[in-house]
Amino acid sequence: MTVTEGGIVNLTCRVEHNDNTSLQWSNPAQQTLFFGDKKALRDNRIELVRATSQELTISISEVTLADEGMYTCSLFTMPVKTAKAFLTVLGMPKKPEINGLTKPVMEGDQITLTCVTSGSKPAADVRWFKNEKEVKGAKEVNASGKTFTVKSSLQLQVNRHDDGVAYTCRVDHMALTATHEETTQVLEVHYAPYVEIKHSIPAPLEGQYLKLECVPHGNPSPDPVLWTKDGGELPDLDRVIVEGRELTFMALNKTDNGTYRCEATNHLGTSHAEYKLVVKDAPTTSSPSTTSPAPTLPDTTGPLDSKHLNSAVTGNRDPNALPGPPDHALIGGIVAVVVFATLCLIIVLGRYLARHKVSLFLPEST
Repeated sequence: MTVTEGGIVNLTCRVEHNDNTSLQWSNPAQQTLFFGDKKALRDNRIELVRATSQELTISISEVTLADEGMYTCSLFTMPVKTAKAFLTVLGMPKKPEINGLTKPVMEGDQITLTCVTSGSKPAADVRWFKNEKEVKGAKEVNASGKTFTVKSSLQLQVNRHDDGVAYTCRVDHMALTATHEETTQVLEVHYAPYVEIKHSIPAPLEGQYLKLECVPHGNPSPDPVLWTKDGGELPDLDRVIVEGRELTFMALNKTDNGTYRCEATNHLGTSHAEYKLVVKDAPTTSSPSTTSPAPTLPDTTGPLDSKHLNSAVTGNRDPNALPGPPDHALIGGIVAVVVFATLCLIIVLGRYLARHKVSLFLPEST
């Protein structure tokens, strides 16, 4: 049977045929625990559960590692009959401890984290995790009596990216059936600052709103920051506003052109970033272009005169402009109009002559 340290175990012995002879339980030291329903050893942890001529069941609470061993059930017949049960006690590992970490750690330092857990039986398994991602450590196991002490070491070359990283030592063991024991330490790394400048628009134009944000990274946090322009102080204008780490232009113009520098400092060093501002002209709004109307032909119901013909041919053209290549479609149209007008004139003239010719040959009435 197997029980975890601190738990409870029941030992049961049964016999099929018995002539009222008492059963007896004894411990690994051959000390009698119970003879029938009579308690033989003064140990408050040991209690009687059931005692009959065919069964003897006892319980042991708050089990310790010293309780591990071979237990014997005896039936005192001639000869004596026995049955044995080996009790295995699992040692519960203690909560792990992480040593070797001082706060804060300076960038570039080399440190060794050591995780230690004791009291496990058998030896526990110790693992390291960096932000929940497992990393390999060097494990060492030492026996101490019936239990084991397990130590795992992790060597680190610390840089700024380790700031805020959580290192967890996790202990797994068969006695920890539902969970595991773990301890976590978060690194605090101090490092010199570095700076970046973020801008609100990619291509600044005259009249636009622009915000520059100085973003320093460092531990301790470099605060406040210092803004300068072209190596000197910022212009004292109402439309240029400095609030904390932000530099804001309410309405850009070309006098704002220049190199803006943001500088950040902590006790480990100083760093800066620069932004070159070039304000471009705002796009002008062009008026819609006008198109001259196409030339129209004159009313052809009446005779064409030179004025109408000249208007039809030239349209709205500048009379002083040089003549361009002939427009064949326009010329063809004019010719068609002239022919049509001529035909109409001939027809009208023919009808007129026909009527007057008839009247010439008719006799005068008396």
